Amino acid sequence: MLNKNLLESVMKAHGDTGTSLSQFLGMARSTFSAKINETNGAEFTQGEIASIKEKYDLDAEKVDEIFFTTKVS
Repeated sequence: MLNKNLLESVMKAHGDTGTSLSQFLGMARSTFSAKINETNGAEFTQGEIASIKEKYDLDAEKVDEIFFTTKVS
C-alpha cells in the first residue's frame, strides 16, 4: 500500500507537484493521479519506483516506507 502523504511530502520538499513528477515519469497527469490515489488498483511499476528513488535520492528504507508499507488498522 502506498504511503501517499509521505510521497507527497518528499515531492514538496523537492519543489515538485503531481504534474511535474508525472511529466518526469512520462505519464499523463490522470495516470499519475490514479496511481497516487490507488484508483482501481493502479500502482506504480518497479521502473517508476526506481525512477522516483533516483530522482529524490531515496534510500531503500524510505522507498519501503513510501511504496511497500502495510496499513495497520
